[in-house]
Amino acid sequence: MACRLHLMVLIFSCVYLICVSSQQETRFVYNGFNQADLFIDGISKILPGGLLQLTNTTELEKGHAFFKQPFDFGPSSSLSFYTHFVCSLGPPKLGADGGHGIAFVVSPSMNLSYAFPSQYLGVFNSTTNGASSSHLLAIELDTVENVELHDLDKPHVGIDVNNPISVESSLPFYFSNALRKNISLNLMSGEPIQVWVDYDGSLLNVTLAPLEILKPNRPLISRAINLSEVFQDKMYVGFAASTGGWTSNQYILGWSFSGSKELLQTLDLSKLPQVPLPKKEKKKLPLLVVGLVVSLVIPVLMVLGGVYWYNRNKFAEVREPWEKEYGPHRFSYKSLYKATNGFGNDCRIGKGGFGEVYKGILPVGRHIAVKRQSHDVEQGMKQFVAEVVTMGNLQHRNLVPLLGYCRRKGELLLVSEYMPNGSLDQYLFHDQNPSPSWFQRISIFKDIASALSYLHTGAKQVVLHRDIKASNVMLDSEFNGRLGDFGMAKFHDHGANLSATAAVGTIGYMAPELITMGTSTKTDVYAFGAFLLEVTCGRRPVEPELPAVKQYLVKWVFECWKQGSLLETRDPRLRGEFSFEEVEMVLKLGLLCTNAMPESRPGMGQVVQYLNRDLPLPDFSPSAPGIGAFMPVSMEASSAIGVPSLRNSSISLFVTHTILDGHGR
Repeated sequence: MACRLHLMVLIFSCVYLICVSSQQETRFVYNGFNQADLFIDGISKILPGGLLQLTNTTELEKGHAFFKQPFDFGPSSSLSFYTHFVCSLGPPKLGADGGHGIAFVVSPSMNLSYAFPSQYLGVFNSTTNGASSSHLLAIELDTVENVELHDLDKPHVGIDVNNPISVESSLPFYFSNALRKNISLNLMSGEPIQVWVDYDGSLLNVTLAPLEILKPNRPLISRAINLSEVFQDKMYVGFAASTGGWTSNQYILGWSFSGSKELLQTLDLSKLPQVPLPKKEKKKLPLLVVGLVVSLVIPVLMVLGGVYWYNRNKFAEVREPWEKEYGPHRFSYKSLYKATNGFGNDCRIGKGGFGEVYKGILPVGRHIAVKRQSHDVEQGMKQFVAEVVTMGNLQHRNLVPLLGYCRRKGELLLVSEYMPNGSLDQYLFHDQNPSPSWFQRISIFKDIASALSYLHTGAKQVVLHRDIKASNVMLDSEFNGRLGDFGMAKFHDHGANLSATAAVGTIGYMAPELITMGTSTKTDVYAFGAFLLEVTCGRRPVEPELPAVKQYLVKWVFECWKQGSLLETRDPRLRGEFSFEEVEMVLKLGLLCTNAMPESRPGMGQVVQYLNRDLPLPDFSPSAPGIGAFMPVSMEASSAIGVPSLRNSSISLFVTHTILDGHGR
């Protein structure tokens, strides 16, 4: 009996030691970071006094700091964790606007190089937002309001799961145990703030307090949440931060972490490093002293003044108060000037009546295209910038990502992702480029059809592109089709009725009902049909120099079909093997989409199915109503309804804004 008792004691002791050892492996404490073994990247660094600095006053940068060893959240381990850290966020000067905040992050990887700077806190980007495959948890202390992320209108604290849009957020305050009431906190004061994040496997609590206050009895945020589907077996913990057009100094003073509440080690607040507080504005000198100094050094000041005005004019921007809400999407002129080598000729990749396009490289190594064009301040600039931001938030692999804008004097600069292979029309109509194969063409058809289907039905609002053509289809490094140039785009809510007040587009791609009924998703379908015929036949929709029977592409393809010679319309420069059946299907789909009766045209969702061969084309013949009944929206017709003059093939009956149309036409 005694032997059995000793054996049981020995077994329980071993189990206890294993549990304690496992728990000890999942905890640490840093009262300052001089001896810390951290993974640090971006602009983060450990200052000589042991202060961990996440970001500084550099614009559009990010920084990360992670504990190097992953923590086990596997099936055999507890899903709980507890952490306590002290941070300080402050603008470079008292009273100045601060930049974006910081986030405590639990991530499957320490590599967050894909994250954008600015409003994404160095954690997310616009293409991965909301993806369950991210497996990210972030507790954000955000100091900037982002309208597109549905943020509160002041600095706030939030819980983010795989998405910068918080599942729970609150204005910052702490519960005073002594006064029994909530007291607000200023996240941007530069004073140290304590943060506790406690997760017991089902309830996530976030608690804040000033440095001198014990942990409050009530948390700031308490959220029931199941993180079992978010956490992988091995996860890293750390911090991320970013800056945008406005910057902050962001510091971590101390940090304690444990997988067990009982084993969470207490921070020694007396050993934490000191934080450099924001500098005070210097007092102005008396006018008499200023006058004396000016009178003594007037020649020097004249020279310095000339240099100052030269640099000021060189980098001057137009910035209005309302643009603050779009801060994350605004680039400084200086950053674009440097990225494009001063808008040098060696960086220019396109030129035309729309403006000039330059290739640039941001300090983070990202390749961009910058278009410079003139703008009129009376064109509703606030609405335009809002539309730029809206387009920047659209997420689809076959759209040219629009990153932001800059306004400078009488010109507008628009920034998009750089498309290394230029536009599709350069390969169709310029002999110096190889003609695309049929495989490449059908693949591009599917790409653009998918993008249009998303714009019509998948985005939060219905987006009408209204200028679909080969010159607005860009090609990325892998020759995938990307739809660009949203300068004529129009937005409206799903189910809303559109007023017939405008007809915009390019001659040959415009549906006949535009003049009388206005724009709709069906007019985009018509333009896509003309695009199908244009790319398949290797010629533009309208070519006045050809014989009368061939001038209008839709009518010519229709007549060839009637005469049994439909396949003779294909581009004679088609390279490689191709399926006659597939070419015939695309030509007929082009005629179906350009049906003169809008109600007889398919939706873009159906078009995607036709191109993927998931759905057969409907059975129709050349005698079907509306097929081949080409009625071009001509310049004369446009003039009859109020367009005074047309200098090129694109027309508009109201003032439109021209957003990036790729890298030149």
